Amino acid sequence: MQVLFLGTGAGMPSKQRNTSALALKLHEERGAVWLFDCGEAVQHQILETSLKPRKIEKIFITHMHGDHIFGLPGLLGSRSFQGGDEPLDLYGPKELKEYVEMTLRLSRTHLTYPIRFHEVKEGIIFEDDTMTVEAGLLAHVIPTYGYRIKQKPLLPKLDMDKAKQLGVPKGPLLAKLKAGETVELEDGRKVESKEVTDPAEPGFTVAILGDTQYCLKSEQLSQDADLVVHEATFDGETEKLAKEYGHSTTLDAANVARRARAQKLIVNHMSARFMPEHEKELLKSMRQVHEDSEIAHDFDEFGWNKKERKMMKILDN
Repeated sequence: MQVLFLGTGAGMPSKQRNTSALALKLHEERGAVWLFDCGEAVQHQILETSLKPRKIEKIFITHMHGDHIFGLPGLLGSRSFQGGDEPLDLYGPKELKEYVEMTLRLSRTHLTYPIRFHEVKEGIIFEDDTMTVEAGLLAHVIPTYGYRIKQKPLLPKLDMDKAKQLGVPKGPLLAKLKAGETVELEDGRKVESKEVTDPAEPGFTVAILGDTQYCLKSEQLSQDADLVVHEATFDGETEKLAKEYGHSTTLDAANVARRARAQKLIVNHMSARFMPEHEKELLKSMRQVHEDSEIAHDFDEFGWNKKERKMMKILDN
């Protein structure tokens, strides 16, 4: 799993930051990409990466403000023009369906694939054998959702030497043992899965929070997460403005991660008022609250290190 930031700015594009979009690259886990928010010119940002629009399996929209959705119609059309024919799942507030259908109809854009719309409400909104996605209502000026993406525990690793010592033949019995079942050999002996497998490793948990001021739901979605992506439109000195506009400060984000006992925090949705020379002080104050904190920039990418069980920045992306 990798997290690629396609846009990390707030409100409108700037020279330093495009508007909100984040790609969760799940190539190893499911051969697909999930996109979270789709601000203006996201498809232009994608051109600077190795992402393929036809590989996008699901798009999750946090809320209906323009800096989170204005890039969606163009991306949907490009996915079609570039040979995408697999169904696309769109998750978001109830207005999302009307917005997409209206823009496609008025622009006479005909897609080569079906869109499956899912109106987001609190609770589990997606689950299969490998992943669950939980949504929670945050605290912004319009309805906004945060998402908690959790990978289910991985299958136990089979120890072939132990299986061979116990007389388990090659074939379907090995698959059953790996799946956690107990099998019976030809001589009547029973072999339990735990005898020939290493314990199953837990999967990763990522919380991606839309625009919000500090709220308890942010903490709940971030509980014990390996990574929290949290907006930080303002800083500690502009806390009053943050509350007026329904946004968070860098310190709000750090406190959410600390209280939720999250491992890593990455803040995005940064105001254009913050220039690169401001980041050193912002990071210093954040890390005094939550040590493992980062400020995201467009095209930053972080990968999940299974062995160390932590998110690590991928350099020279």
